[in-house]
Amino acid sequence: MTEPFVEVIPDKTLQRRVSEMGAQISADYPLGDLVVVGILKGSLFFYKDLLSHMPLTCEAEFLALTRFGNEGRVSVAMDVSIPLYGRDVLLVLEIVDTGLTLTTIQRLMVAHGARSVRTAALLDKAPRRIVDVPVDYRGFEVGDEYLLGYGLDWNGYYRNIRSIWAVMDLPRLAEHPRSFDEVAYRSVQEEDGLFASDE
Repeated sequence: MTEPFVEVIPDKTLQRRVSEMGAQISADYPLGDLVVVGILKGSLFFYKDLLSHMPLTCEAEFLALTRFGNEGRVSVAMDVSIPLYGRDVLLVLEIVDTGLTLTTIQRLMVAHGARSVRTAALLDKAPRRIVDVPVDYRGFEVGDEYLLGYGLDWNGYYRNIRSIWAVMDLPRLAEHPRSFDEVAYRSVQEEDGLFASDE
């Protein structure tokens, strides 16, 4: 019988890849004159860890979008608070799938006068792409499963799980929204070494 939840990217693997991405971005921007825009809320954990591997001279900014309507249209809930004219901008997202939202954000940065706009995405669901949008730095290419943890949520829950899990039984999660609690709680305790060894 298939487990309803499967850990697909452990914490240590995430941290190693985020460190590599930070080093690559730092090499591309040796002067560190960069505005790093995290897209809320999903990018929060990835953004914090990525920024810790980048030059201290980067400026940290955030942008929040609101999705509405059956077509998934987006509007700006919270815009950036500093001028972007003539600046190099790095967008930080937890995941890119169809590319529609990312295209909207990139156009917004250009409208703000950004000199250049690049994107760092932790996860890429490339097979779901509808529009051809550039992703300059990507962490992992993933399948079509619903994912939880490390910023990815289910109705606001589970963003703070340190690894990433695939939901193999989405109807079960929809019917029992807190069914991941026991798995998530146990994984956190195991990472913290709170379970006694059998040895």
